[in-house]
Amino acid sequence: MIYTSYYSNRNLKKIDGSLRLVGISQGIPKWYHGEVFKKLAPTWAMVKMTNEDDYTALYKSQILSGLDPIEIAKLLDNSILLCWEKPGDFCHRRLVAKWLEEATGQEVPEWGEDTNKICF
Repeated sequence: MIYTSYYSNRNLKKIDGSLRLVGISQGIPKWYHGEVFKKLAPTWAMVKMTNEDDYTALYKSQILSGLDPIEIAKLLDNSILLCWEKPGDFCHRRLVAKWLEEATGQEVPEWGEDTNKICF
């Protein structure tokens, strides 16, 4: 199973090792020493974009279109994909989640902040 979350989620410290933490952002917090998967990171130019529709179109055409979602899902199985934005804020990790869901038929939920449970 693959989940998404953000670097500041305090409950990530409670993960028992059954899930890998994998950063998928261009910038990584200085304190973060986990895995990084830059193939899913937006470019710095994308990070600076303010229009969500333009960002989405560019991210899909320049990043996701060049990747095989089935292969990515296999590589990132048992992972929580991390970036910066809090749940509810526009974020590329949810674009990745939807892309993976459409290709695999498996839900890619957000890992909850307030509990160890998954937010649906």
